[in-house]
Amino acid sequence: MNAPAYIEADLLIRSATLITLNAQRHVITDGAIAVRGADIVAVGKSADLEQSVRAKRVLDGSRFAITPGFVDGHIHITCDPLTRGFARGGPDDDWGDKLQKWVIPLFKAQTSAEEALAAQLAALNMIKGGTTLFLEAGTVIHLDAVMEALADSKIRGRVGQWVEGRAYSPQQDQLELSRKAIALLEGEIERYPDSGADSLLAAWPVLVGHSTNSDDVWRAAKALADQHGLRVSAHMSPRSGDPDWFLARYNRRPLEHLRDIGVLGENVCLTHLAAIDQSELECLVASKAHAIHCALAAFQGGFGLSRFGLFPEMLERGVNVMIGTDGMAGDILGSARLMASVFRDAREDQFLFPAGQILELATLNGARAMGMDGYLGSLEAGKKADFVLHDMYAPEWGAIFDPVAQLALSASPAGVHSVFIDGVQVLDAGRSTVFDEEKLLADARQAGAAIVARTKLPNRTVWPVL
Repeated sequence: MNAPAYIEADLLIRSATLITLNAQRHVITDGAIAVRGADIVAVGKSADLEQSVRAKRVLDGSRFAITPGFVDGHIHITCDPLTRGFARGGPDDDWGDKLQKWVIPLFKAQTSAEEALAAQLAALNMIKGGTTLFLEAGTVIHLDAVMEALADSKIRGRVGQWVEGRAYSPQQDQLELSRKAIALLEGEIERYPDSGADSLLAAWPVLVGHSTNSDDVWRAAKALADQHGLRVSAHMSPRSGDPDWFLARYNRRPLEHLRDIGVLGENVCLTHLAAIDQSELECLVASKAHAIHCALAAFQGGFGLSRFGLFPEMLERGVNVMIGTDGMAGDILGSARLMASVFRDAREDQFLFPAGQILELATLNGARAMGMDGYLGSLEAGKKADFVLHDMYAPEWGAIFDPVAQLALSASPAGVHSVFIDGVQVLDAGRSTVFDEEKLLADARQAGAAIVARTKLPNRTVWPVL
């Protein structure tokens, strides 16, 4: 008689509550997940896996809900983490002045070492909130230093260097600016190629967006994405400034223009989209482009989304929406929760964005937008071992009746106990396993102060600091 065939595993976590996000949206109580190398090799009831899996290490998960890792669809991983507490502009600065006189000078003042430090601080912040995958916003200046720093963090991400390829004055050579921008895009993709599931980090053609790049640069970015199986991402239309600029220049709105020059498509992700109209919604629907909603940035920035935003309509029409933090916070689930709350109130509809959809926005939708839902976004055998253990023994959980609703609506980010990325545990009991947190934070404080001092911008505090 043949001996039973066991599934060999490095790790088995048993007796947990698994919120799988699989096609059937199974929630498995007294569940188990088995990991070999970087992959999930089995998911099911503990009793079944304890019989079928032979693991080198077994952990008791009885106090935990396990979910796929969260996805942050838009985050500035440099400058912002070091200078977040520094007020940028004031009521006397319009949006353009705020960007040109405050935000951009801070970004441009960074050294490569400071950008590397900021990237590690951003990675730590994301991981502590349960984020295992991110899409950078396209404002990295010293790409090589940042990629090296991120590799040490063990996080999964896609990053783009700062690309501006548009002439801002008639004296500038538009053809030369476009050529340099396209060469930069080509160079970063060549240095940091994307091998799909096997790449923790890679470069994508991420454009700053708005009105910062010529049509030639947009077409080149889309062509590179098509050729290499990547995504194009860019900021667009947080406020009326973008539509006003495109209407004045092209007599059409931003998404209409991108459609007409052939650069919308399923491999395009656009951030903010607060100031779009019905015609542009139709562009999104027809092209299958993805929308990225940064709730905290939008509502703190007064974008008008609660009055004019079309995100509920996007989802109703089949547009895939992912969530980004924009560097404002590390809690992606809180951002999804905020989005749901604001639009429920704006539409006077308490049934908008139910708990299950909140978790989808934070996980599967992000993986789908980034073209990674084949190997990320759910707990299933054959997918990558990127997952989060949430402590259900926190007071905000109480008795467990519906773990999906309680996680989506009540759980604190402080309940993120452990995080695994590519099968490696990068957070244990809320502490990083790869960083000296105290040293990183001390270095970050010193670097942030140095950046601000270098710009000579005044520190505008809310109240007098004595």
